[in-house]
Amino acid sequence: MLVCQKDQFQLSSSICYLNGAYMSPQPKRVEQVGLEAVQRKSTPYHFQIPDFFEPVSQLKSRFAQLINADHPKRIALIPSVSYGMANISHDLQLRKDQKIVVVAEQFPSNYYCWENCVQRCGAKLEVVALPATNTNRMEAINTAILEAIDSSTALVAIAHIHWADGLPYDLEAIGEKARAVGALLVIDGTQSVGALPFDVAKIQPDALICAGYKWLLGPYSIGVAYYGPAFDAFQPVEENWINRHESENFRNLVNYQSAYQPLAGRFSVGEQSNFILVPMLSEALKMLLEWGVPAIQAYAKNLSAPALEQLRVWGAMAEQEADRCGHLFGVRLGGAFHAEKLKAALEQHQVLVSFRGDAIRIAPNMYNTAEDFDKLLHCFEVARR
Repeated sequence: MLVCQKDQFQLSSSICYLNGAYMSPQPKRVEQVGLEAVQRKSTPYHFQIPDFFEPVSQLKSRFAQLINADHPKRIALIPSVSYGMANISHDLQLRKDQKIVVVAEQFPSNYYCWENCVQRCGAKLEVVALPATNTNRMEAINTAILEAIDSSTALVAIAHIHWADGLPYDLEAIGEKARAVGALLVIDGTQSVGALPFDVAKIQPDALICAGYKWLLGPYSIGVAYYGPAFDAFQPVEENWINRHESENFRNLVNYQSAYQPLAGRFSVGEQSNFILVPMLSEALKMLLEWGVPAIQAYAKNLSAPALEQLRVWGAMAEQEADRCGHLFGVRLGGAFHAEKLKAALEQHQVLVSFRGDAIRIAPNMYNTAEDFDKLLHCFEVARR
């Protein structure tokens, strides 16, 4: 069983950080790799042609292993989720009788591009409403999504879990329904991949887009994306030299190539060889592979379970264990707590969480301890009505 890894991070002992869904703290190993990379750029004459390609290939291989993708060349490097989504949306052609299905209040980077796409094509955007109930929410939302997918659906764009309260989606069932009607499945994995197991072979998404600075424990402004065969002929959102065929041959770069690098190679951002961010994210992925994502999820779920049970006893609303994730979940106060007293107590005791909609989002990871949840419970207790 995986034990607490708090010593791998620089977190202050006075801070109770239950906010990994906002931004992960950077592991010491990742920080050290970044410092060394910054220093290396001071002597550019040490960089050789393989430095533009080999670290990128290693990063892609590690991410492919993390999500059980069939080939590292199906992975692209991106600067953001919006960029990864734009690689699809800007070249997606829809008929006027088709629609894209999204879920209400999903993260904007997985909404604006689809809104623009349907406006450009004269198609429809169907937004599936979140459940009005505070019970059986997982069953309700998954039923609603499946009902929304019909013969007019061209693409389903959702996350693995809802970013605000961790509501899980049944991606295997959603993917099966999408394939049955000939629709594409595009997933934003930013709030799940790295802490919740994701298996490309089982879920069969057409694309999986992930920012690197949350559950992948990497730096800001770099991410990774899986693109399946459905997009092998798509035009990328930008044209850059390193994504072209035989870009490894620097002497031949002025002999322009019409062909791209194979598979998802066309979709990586320009300057993908980023000599600082690439090794940092690669080291973070190495740590995740060492720990094992199922073990990370089990640690977070076991750690949070006693506190959630006590909150329910006090009248808070939260999903049952079988219907929630361990690393990100929402707690709704109902009438059992004074919201302003709770906010004041959290601030006083330096317990860091996020307020998203009507939910308090709690997001633990391997650096959290039972004492962190004791502090959280104390804040709730002083705010009880």
